[in-house]
Amino acid sequence: MSKPPKLSLASIVASAVPPTNRPGGEVIQLAPAKPQEPNPRGTLKERAKQLSVYLEPPVYDQLRDIAYTERTKIHQLMLEALDLLFQKRGALSISQLNQSR
Repeated sequence: MSKPPKLSLASIVASAVPPTNRPGGEVIQLAPAKPQEPNPRGTLKERAKQLSVYLEPPVYDQLRDIAYTERTKIHQLMLEALDLLFQKRGALSISQLNQSR
């Protein structure tokens, strides 16, 4: 017994498209979707600079535990820590720096 012929993508699509010469078969043209306008400022990932921080395992574990307990993300805790550092040094806070942009 011979193997059935392999299907190609073109044959699958062709069989899925309804014939237009069928009585009562109308072809409906859909308007193309309006492209979403990109955020003029871009996403945080596009705007921000990445910074790597190397932490000893016990330090990382404690930070992770605090984030879990407070139901927040480590990123938010790091921003809070930076704000406290800026405040201690008499520098502008993160919100003040973002307002000046």
